[in-house]
Parts: sequence; structure tokens; C-alpha cells
Amino acid sequence: MTVGVVGLGLIGGSLAKAYKRRREVTVLGNDRDRSILDFARLAEALDGTLTDERLGECDIILLAAYPQGVVDWVREKAPLISPKTLVLDCSGTKKRVCDACFPIAEQYGFTFVGGHPMAGTQHSGFKFSREDLFDEAPMVIVPPRFDDIRLLDRVRTLLAPVRFGRISVTTAQEHDDIIAFTSQMAHVASNAYIKSPTAARHQGFSAGSYKDMTRVAWLNPQMWAELFLENKEALLTELETYIAALGTYRDALSREDRGALVDLLEEGRLRKQEVDGP
Repeated sequence: MTVGVVGLGLIGGSLAKAYKRRREVTVLGNDRDRSILDFARLAEALDGTLTDERLGECDIILLAAYPQGVVDWVREKAPLISPKTLVLDCSGTKKRVCDACFPIAEQYGFTFVGGHPMAGTQHSGFKFSREDLFDEAPMVIVPPRFDDIRLLDRVRTLLAPVRFGRISVTTAQEHDDIIAFTSQMAHVASNAYIKSPTAARHQGFSAGSYKDMTRVAWLNPQMWAELFLENKEALLTELETYIAALGTYRDALSREDRGALVDLLEEGRLRKQEVDGP
């Protein structure tokens, strides 16, 4: 198998390292920053550079870039991609990417599949990448057709060296609606929470709750701003729901309504149990 990786940050670097665990896999990579590409080669995460001339060698090309970067790359490189190659993006939103890339792939005769590896850290960049980042992690894919069993088997086979725990299949819209809640809202809430003036005095008073709540406040602002704007409508819906819920807690506190606070907290506890189990 020959694998191409475009974008060698945390996600792309970790994908390259995951494939390199298999000696029979050849990994070619590229990045806009030449120094990162050179570093990845020195770190033995790559077997070579993914040049235009070598695109046709790839069985799968993974695009670990921002959504607009994925679309731009596919538009530019489409004439050079072999019909045998599967192109799979790894960006954080799917609707705009898939709407743009499915027709391009069909026009030029290769296969494009939307993808989102559901793992990461609060850090970004190749230096934080690691070969086991995706071990047992979920992977979400958005295929152009849901009745193509052979394509789904092909995707699973090509991704097998990464050792994902579960591969889920969904639509681009469903992906973006859910990810607004499970990922994007968590980053907004964490980033806003840490802005409290009290945060500067937390040392010696904070433990697991503080760490859990603030971990993803340490984010890549450029990337997350693009993802938020790409998924504006779904994220606004989640924000409005969250703000309304916070208002009920504020109002109960203002009224010193112990009964209402108990009810709200019990409601949240039961909801957590309902969606995630005891």
C-alpha cells in the first residue's frame, strides 16, 4: 500500500506515523511548510515527498487540512489523481467540503470520501503527533453513496493500519449537526469559561473539574474560527440552547430557589445517564 498525507500537523503527522508502523506501507507526505516536511522525514514518519509526479502511486491520499484548504487542493490536483486512488479528507466539517469535492471526483474519475478521525489533543503541530493517537478511536466517514458496500469495505481496508476502533457512516449534514454539539460547543464553552477574572487565582483551588473544563480552551484559534464559521448555523443552534439553559440556573440562583436548583441539577444528571449510561 502507498499512502499520501497532505498536511503534517497533529492529525496528518499522527496518520503518517500510524501507517509507518507497517513495513509494507510506503508513506509519502507534503506540507506547505518545508521545515515541517523536512522534520517529518528526519523523524522517519515518511518514506518520501508527495510530489505531483507521485500522486498516481497512492492507493489513498489523506487530506489533513482546513476545510477550504481541502477544497482548494482537490480542485488543483484533480487532473493528476489516478482512478485507483481514494481521496479522504480529515477536516472538522463535512458539508461544504463534500458538496464541493464529490462532483470534482466524479468529473475526473477518482473517489472522494469525507472523513473525520475523532481524536486529538489540545496541542497542534507535528511535534505533538504520535503513532497511537487513533488507536481504538472512532472514525466518521461520509461516502458519496450509501449503498456502495464495496466502497465501504475498501475504506475499511485502507484505514486498517491506523487501528481505528469504530468506523461510522453518516451524511455530511448529520455530521456537522452532531459535531457542533460534541466538539465545537465544548471548545466555545471552555474558551469562554477561562476568561473569568477568578481564573488567575485558581492555583491551589482547582482539581479535575477545572482541568476537564479548560483543557480545550488551549486551541488553535485560526483553525477553530474557520470551523465555527463553516458550521455557523448548527453551532448557533447549540449556543442558543446552552445560553437558554444557563439562564434557568441563573434565575434559580437569583431567586434563591433551592427546589428549582435541585430539579435542574437532577434533570442534568438524568440526561447524562440517559445518553451515556450510569
